[in-house]
Formats: sequence, C-alpha cells, structure tokens
Amino acid sequence: MSLAIRNVEMFHQPSRRALMERALEPHILLGMPQLTPFGLSETWLMKELGHRHWLMLARCMGMDDADFRTADGAETYAAICATSLTNAQLDRARPNQVLSIQSVLEPVSKTQVSSRHRLLVDGEAIGDVELLSAFVRRTRENDNVSIARVELPGTHCFPMRLENTLARIASDVRNGRCETHLGMPVTGWDVLRDFRFQPAAGQEFNGAGLLYFAHFQAFVARAFESWFPDGAFRNISRRDSFFLGNAAIGEPLSVELTAMDRDTMSAACSLRRSNGALIGHVFLTASR
Repeated sequence: MSLAIRNVEMFHQPSRRALMERALEPHILLGMPQLTPFGLSETWLMKELGHRHWLMLARCMGMDDADFRTADGAETYAAICATSLTNAQLDRARPNQVLSIQSVLEPVSKTQVSSRHRLLVDGEAIGDVELLSAFVRRTRENDNVSIARVELPGTHCFPMRLENTLARIASDVRNGRCETHLGMPVTGWDVLRDFRFQPAAGQEFNGAGLLYFAHFQAFVARAFESWFPDGAFRNISRRDSFFLGNAAIGEPLSVELTAMDRDTMSAACSLRRSNGALIGHVFLTASR
C-alpha cells in the first residue's frame, strides 16, 4: 500500500456518532492537561465529566451529537445545576497513570438527568462524582440571566426515578427549604471574607456563551488561595456545588466565605453577581 493511500485512510473523518463513542472511552492516560502540582485537576475533571454527561444524554436520546433542540428548533442546553464530589483523593493521581471513569446515566424527571462517575487510577478508587443537569434555554437572545428550564421532545421515554438525593437537596437549596448542608448554614449567614474578580471571557465561559459550571469550584479555589495561602483547604475530600444562575460576559463576580469550621475543615461559600444576585453555593470539606 502506498504512503498516499495510507494518509487518505488516516485522515478519513469518522461520523459524529463514532466520535461520541470515542469520547466516552473509559480509560485516559494521564498527562499535563489533566494534572496540577497537587494531583488530578478538579477543573479538568469537571469539564471532562460534563462533556461525557452531555454525550451520554445525547446517546440515550438516540441523537448523533449533543445538539439539543426544542420542538420549535430553538437551541437548548443540558445545563449542570448541581455537582457532588465525594471520597476524593485526587492527590493520588500522577503522570502516566491510567484514569478509568465508570459512568452511569440516571434520568430524574422530564427536565433533569443525573450521571454518576466512579474514578479509578490504576484500578484504585480516588473519588466519586455526580452531576445533575436540567434542560434550559435563553428566553431573551444573548441574555445569560434569562435562562429558563424547558422540556425536550424525546424525554418522555425516560424511565422516571422516584428519588434522587442530589436533586432533592438542589431543589431545597434553590427554594430556601434547606437550612444547613454538610453542617454549614445555607441561609442567614454572615460574610466572613470576600473575594472579587472578573471572569475571563475567553477562558471561563463555554461555547454557548454561558459562565462554565466547571469554573465555579475554580473561583472558590482562587479565593481560598488568597484567604489561606498556607494551602490548608487545597486537598478537597468533598465538594458540593449548586448553581442558581448565570452571569454576563464582562460582569464582575464575588466569592463570599459564609461559614467555616477549622475542626472539621469544612466551609461554605456563595457566588454573587455585581448586583448582589446569588448564582451559586459551594460547600466543601478538606482533608488534613
């Protein structure tokens, strides 16, 4: 076989459906894109799992890619509305180890879907992650604050789950029915510390023009490095995040430390827009 023929075969473009299946390959050889000086990058991990969540959802709906549309053809998104990282030992990951991701998709309702991901490095468990998404669309063009939930055609065939703990907690947090989470107050807090910043339009917003959920925990980590330069809260064993809204490109945000317990190494934070509107809660526990 000539080199020219081999090159044509090498650069033949696979179908979108085939590429979706490749992206869901469970094993990844770890290198610099996935790592930090302290182990597996939590930001990279959330981006990767978010991508897998959307592709698994599209596959479940019989689609060839994750181009979700309403009945009238309007673009919609499977927006992540809550995440939970538990049993985390991300510091155990090293270059050239193999990260394996075991994933299961669990529809919750006609608008919400959960995915669960077991993380293993060279066969040893280093954490579990759950992502909860809701189908949303902008009700006003190019307005990130006008996001609203929608039901998509095709989701009527989802088997309904009677109970999902993360979905229930997320609903209680969103509707003010939850007073505490992980031992930290959800409402009626004082602001102990404040960190203000402006997200980078070219780095921290996704391809839909929305503030990327995977960066919310990075915003909190940035604030904690400013507040606690000794790295006391660097190694996270658990982090639960609840996303309540979005922000416009170019809009300043603030991370507020609302509760902290040094004995249990637990803390709670809120994220707010420049007008004071609440867009997220993050609760975390660090390993000593």
